[in-house]
Amino acid sequence: MTISRQVGIVGVGLMGHGIASSLLRAGHQVSFLEHPGNQPVEDLLAAGATALGSGREVAQSAEVVILCVTGSPQVEAVLFEPNGVLEGLTPGCAVVDCSTALPSSTERVAARVTEVGGRFMDAAMTRTPKEAAEGRLNLIVGAPKPLFDETLPLLQSFAENIAHAGEVGAGHTLKLLHNFVSLGFSAVLAEATAASRKAGISDTALLEVLGAGGGGGVVLERLRPYIANNDPSGFKFSVANASKDLGYYHTMTTELGVEGCVAGAVSHLYHSVEDQSLSIPELVGVLERR
Repeated sequence: MTISRQVGIVGVGLMGHGIASSLLRAGHQVSFLEHPGNQPVEDLLAAGATALGSGREVAQSAEVVILCVTGSPQVEAVLFEPNGVLEGLTPGCAVVDCSTALPSSTERVAARVTEVGGRFMDAAMTRTPKEAAEGRLNLIVGAPKPLFDETLPLLQSFAENIAHAGEVGAGHTLKLLHNFVSLGFSAVLAEATAASRKAGISDTALLEVLGAGGGGGVVLERLRPYIANNDPSGFKFSVANASKDLGYYHTMTTELGVEGCVAGAVSHLYHSVEDQSLSIPELVGVLERR
């Protein structure tokens, strides 16, 4: 039997809207921050959610606050700005950061949340808005084990696969590693597709050979609709977000003292795209025109 929790959400965008709707379906009480960047929220309000005017009010109303914003600057802003989440945080409230963020920032944020009596965990997401709406996200969690165990039933309301990566910061670290691999594979496939087309190879033949060999996998399947039918819907992730995440990855590896020559080449490709609003599959067309 699901125990209903009071959950506040900051960031009801493409992913956060799906999280909110999944929580409501599971019987939880949901409030969210009113913001121009939210998706339409009429369905959430009709399902019983409450819109609030400040991060402080969201925190005051909640046992758990979920942050679903773009990255570290936005996380720090919604927590620490005047009338922000930190001002309304009640003792023992858990802050769950579902953004993609810089691990060193995450550790600083966690320390400040702890100082005011809250608890913190990073729960970085993978998958797409479609899975978010279905309650089937993947989460990569960094948290003390007792907090992870306590929060797990709530996370299962909107996530299908949940990995405990380690202590605070481990979730965001592993998410950046995951995104580097995914975006790196996407860059390789986009460049290979552009080369294949210029060589006169049919897209059907390319997809058949890659799919049956070493090029097969999740990333190829996400790019397949674009390669086959010029349909970018298989990978709804912008070049701008890719550039941001790869920048975080570069900062993280620099702080760790890790070699990053491959990441540098991948990052250069994404940053070189003039229209950063394009989706990842559209890299194929960009490279084909060069």
